[in-house]
Amino acid sequence: MVFYFYPMKKEHTIFGIYPVLEAIKAETDIDKVYVQKDINSDKIEDMLKKLEALNVSINHVPVEKLNRLTRGNHQGIVALTSPITFAELEETVEKVLSSKKTPLFVVLDQISDVRNFGAILRTAECTGVDAVIIQKKGGAPVSGDTVKASAGAIFNIPICKVDHIKDVLYYLQGSGVKTVAATEKTETSIYSVDLKQPVAIVMGSEGTGVSKSILSIVDESAALPVLGEINSLNVSVACGAVLYEVVRQRGA
Repeated sequence: MVFYFYPMKKEHTIFGIYPVLEAIKAETDIDKVYVQKDINSDKIEDMLKKLEALNVSINHVPVEKLNRLTRGNHQGIVALTSPITFAELEETVEKVLSSKKTPLFVVLDQISDVRNFGAILRTAECTGVDAVIIQKKGGAPVSGDTVKASAGAIFNIPICKVDHIKDVLYYLQGSGVKTVAATEKTETSIYSVDLKQPVAIVMGSEGTGVSKSILSIVDESAALPVLGEINSLNVSVACGAVLYEVVRQRGA
């Protein structure tokens, strides 16, 4: 496996109207923005339009949340930057496809819990995943907590942040990569799916799983057997089980 060592960056909190505006102008990699609920500010509204165009995740929160995040005058807006530099999708996929016969990708469809996200990254690194792909909006932030939950694995694996998961799946399929969604909404067992070829495993959100629109375009859907009374697994546990089935089939 090729290890990708990202330049280490300290997670940074930017607050106040003008500092956040300057961060946008400088094309800083903003991971998430918190905005005070019901704030009346034309400048903030203009900024939010710019951030929405960039597909930055925006959360409207009580002022108490902003007060906890900062020690100064936040003016109703706080931005969080990522501790890593994200990899470019096409460049990463092309590099992997040119160097490996059977690449393995993980695509996360709206994973929202930082601990689950970090645990998935840790398992992905241990199982030889070549890149993890996430969506810009709606997912867990890449934060210091993610770094901790991943046990540092986040620095050893490319993470690509994209506008739309659907476009990624079409691109991977067009590149000869089989897309497999892990979901309980199928009778097909993961153990009957051929995972020895180039493959991308799609994992869904903690609440609803892989979305219907994604299930409609993947090449295959597969489920893990659940023998107890609880009918679903934690997403990070399920992802680990699926990735180790890939490892088993490939004889690693």
